[in-house]
Amino acid sequence: MIIHPIKAFADNYIWCIQEETEAVVVDPGTANDVLDFLEEKQLRLAAILLTHKHEDHTGGVLEVMARHPECQIYGPKETETLANHVVEEGDTFNLLGHPIQVFETAGHTHGHISFLMGNSLFCGDALFSAGCGRVFTGDYEAQYETLQKFKRLDEDIHIYPGHEYTETNLRFAYDTQPDNEKIFNALKKVRDLREKGEPTLPTTIGREKEINLFLRAETLEDFIELRNARDDF
Repeated sequence: MIIHPIKAFADNYIWCIQEETEAVVVDPGTANDVLDFLEEKQLRLAAILLTHKHEDHTGGVLEVMARHPECQIYGPKETETLANHVVEEGDTFNLLGHPIQVFETAGHTHGHISFLMGNSLFCGDALFSAGCGRVFTGDYEAQYETLQKFKRLDEDIHIYPGHEYTETNLRFAYDTQPDNEKIFNALKKVRDLREKGEPTLPTTIGREKEINLFLRAETLEDFIELRNARDDF
């Protein structure tokens, strides 16, 4: 299994999971780049995975479907106008010969979900490297519980978020904890990658436990304080 990043908009990643000549695409916010990639690699699109309803993650679905009408679409109830398979916490299904587990990961939106495929976690805007999504729902407790769920996963699981926010998140973390050597070193490495135009993702659960202040927040109150400070950063 090979996982390719397809860049979209200013900082989105649309993830393409390839198994031989078949593919699954995660959160196609736009269609053209996805269609070009599939044509270039000569891949048959088996399915689309949607983590949540926001347009920058769903906007390309209809156009992609028009070119690949046989593909299946899996997503949460909030995407039911697009998804022909509505899935929720605890559901499992198979794609490309691999089992996929569904996790409820609410907070950014009420119905946000994440998909675990082998040791690869596709988590949309629920978790970023060194950060997490804005709590547009206002339900900080749900987002905090989502982070606790991620913390319980195996440390070697690779994380594929929907955005390239790592450098900004680490600048915030370093501003918050200027004596944290692990954050300082992570920021240096990330800046080197970005100067070369390379993705900073995927990351891992283990790495995030070291550098992600939101995962390290010990209480809901600590998380809310951090999230508000990041919103104003």
